[in-house]
Amino acid sequence: MVSPSKYRTIKASMAIADAVSWCCAIALIALILMSSIKDGTANDPVRGRQLQDRPCDEIYVVREGETLHTISDKCDDPYIVERNPHIHDPDDVFPGLVIKITPSNPRRKLQSGH
Repeated sequence: MVSPSKYRTIKASMAIADAVSWCCAIALIALILMSSIKDGTANDPVRGRQLQDRPCDEIYVVREGETLHTISDKCDDPYIVERNPHIHDPDDVFPGLVIKITPSNPRRKLQSGH
């Protein structure tokens, strides 16, 4: 039989071991999250160049204050209405509306011409 004082010592040791293991687990999770955030930066020259060449995603969500004209200029897609049959009235564009963008990308034409 284990004496009461020895039982308390064992119980305290187990509590300390549990606390240490939780601290290690939290520290490990924090390190994983920090490394994933660091890997997601745009310092990668290839990824950065791709973002510069493509100002808009193929699926675009309209933001507050935007019109089809401003989106067309920004995304270099003069055929937004034709490519989005769900837009019945070009003047009825609202934040949150999802549209398809297909940029004509004149930047590449200029680069290949030089």
